[in-house]
Amino acid sequence: MKSNMDGYKNFPCISAIQPIGEMYVCVIDSNFLQKITYADVRRNDPECRDVEKYVGVQRVLDPKREKEIGKYVNFVDATFPNSIIVCLSSKDAIYDAENNTLFIKDKESVASVLDGQHRIAGLKYLKDGCRFDSIVTVFIDIELEDQAIIFATINTEQKKINKSLAADLAEFYNSRSPQRTCHNIARALRANENSPFYGKISILGSAKKDKGESITQYQFVKELLKHITSSPLEDRDILKRTDFWGNRQKLTYTGKELNKYCLRALFVEDDSDVKIAQVILNYFIAVRKKWPNSWDTVQPNNILNKTTGFIALMKLFKDLYLHIGKEVPSIGDFYSLLAKVPINDGDFTRHRFPSGGSGENDLYKELRISIFNI
Repeated sequence: MKSNMDGYKNFPCISAIQPIGEMYVCVIDSNFLQKITYADVRRNDPECRDVEKYVGVQRVLDPKREKEIGKYVNFVDATFPNSIIVCLSSKDAIYDAENNTLFIKDKESVASVLDGQHRIAGLKYLKDGCRFDSIVTVFIDIELEDQAIIFATINTEQKKINKSLAADLAEFYNSRSPQRTCHNIARALRANENSPFYGKISILGSAKKDKGESITQYQFVKELLKHITSSPLEDRDILKRTDFWGNRQKLTYTGKELNKYCLRALFVEDDSDVKIAQVILNYFIAVRKKWPNSWDTVQPNNILNKTTGFIALMKLFKDLYLHIGKEVPSIGDFYSLLAKVPINDGDFTRHRFPSGGSGENDLYKELRISIFNI
């Protein structure tokens, strides 16, 4: 240990030994973490020999992702439970084994980020006076080869969570939120024997044709959310917060917003999932009434009840809902408009409307032009 540790900050830490070597796990506050870290981005350095000219292991920072995390860190229940991983030189970090303490030089850009650069970048948006500590794993004097192995392992070996499972976990949210509303509606419509979605929504995974499932819960929730909010996470954050007297905060909306998020008024004002579910139920009963074979038949060449058709129909839904102008339009209200469409039952084929964005947009445009002549 150096006798004089001026210019260093100390952090209680735990030493851990793994096959790759020794690492140190500690807790670092957001301000100091931003000060000491930098992203060693993969780049071509013409000054180096050919064998060494590609240096750095980190990806280029994504500004969009940075801003998303910048919003998230100010949510009432924001958390980074996973460790941020950094590398330091022994010139800038010293471990005191006797006292389980890590000393890090109080200097800018001494720690290279191996994992967590977007989280660190997002922390600069943290509101003044807010505390946000991060769990940080520190490697000292680790070779570039080992840094590359760690980065590659983190970003290739971990399996992402199934998106439908993520949607289903909204069931455990205690407070009201757009995610929970859409999750509840998906489950309710799937379970209702009179619903066009009875047995058609796959709750925890990809749709299984042999079971009659044709769309995933994730896709259903994603498209319904588009008619309720521009930011489900921000809405959820507001609804979880309370004022000085313990009253729950409320969402607001403008008339302009309703032209884009047509179900927002129902979600905000009426606080009723039932009415939103009834609107969606009535709409798709009208769809099934217009094209019963295409909606009820799950087969490879039929796209109406699959992702392509569902997305196109959900785009059309907003146009019809705003045109009708009722809080809860009836089946007849929707059907009277769909009846104008000349596409025959059984014509919703992959050849005519291929999978993907082009097929979704072509079907939507054809439906809309048939109904509104524009």
